[in-house]
Amino acid sequence: MQYHVNGDLVDADDATVSVRDRGFQYGDAAFETLRAYGGQVFAWSAHQRRLEATCDALSLDHDLSGRDLRERVHETLAANGLAEAAVRLTITRGESSGLTPTDDADPTVVVVAEPLPRGGLDGERVWDAPATARTVDAQHVPEATVPAVAKTHNRLDGVLARIDAGDADEAITFDADGHVTEGTTSNVFFVDDGVLHTPSLDLPVHPGITRWAVTELADDLDIPVEEGHYRPEDLRGADELFLTNTTWEVRPVAHLDGATYDTCKVGVRLARAFADVVEASHY
Repeated sequence: MQYHVNGDLVDADDATVSVRDRGFQYGDAAFETLRAYGGQVFAWSAHQRRLEATCDALSLDHDLSGRDLRERVHETLAANGLAEAAVRLTITRGESSGLTPTDDADPTVVVVAEPLPRGGLDGERVWDAPATARTVDAQHVPEATVPAVAKTHNRLDGVLARIDAGDADEAITFDADGHVTEGTTSNVFFVDDGVLHTPSLDLPVHPGITRWAVTELADDLDIPVEEGHYRPEDLRGADELFLTNTTWEVRPVAHLDGATYDTCKVGVRLARAFADVVEASHY
């Protein structure tokens, strides 16, 4: 495999960054996880906007255009012969000493790609079975501490939540008031009496690209959507529960704590609609 490091394609074994890099030392970095279908990135414009929102939140000026970043992603895909892949695009503030950022730091830009199955109508799921999930005591980082829009390298809250979740596929986290926020790497949806619910973005909820796509598709399919503040008992008492992220797309949940979900009718409709969009856009 070859990765893209600071403008150059290098062998994976030689793809390194400095131990003084602020992304390593302090988590001072922005990243996006992308999905490539048929050699092209899905929803690039939305990912680019979210990456820039993270950089703005961090006051991280990388001075690279969206076109330049996209070219690096496509060069990485081409170098590895990958048409179907998961891609991680990272921008750190670069090297500097001390906690306070300096103006002379040179940003580090890394692109890593890994193969994934084909998407769309003829695609294969990247997960083997519906997910198991567990609510955990670990709280989501408050908005006042790190803006929810910011996807940074500082993921210790998610690491601790996954440790608490044990062998479950995903951990469901809450804010300080006990409202459901999201999974550690996913957005949460549940269906109750035919209405699709998801935690509101006025909570510390990351604005997932697949979350956005699913809510748009639900509107197209005349599925009522409500965003709100929910408690864990709302999830446990729901008719169905599913998770969304870039790699899973739409993944139903079979078990949450002691609750079991036997069907995922609305989730299946949305998963099919999502596959239709991917098929039409990329194949």
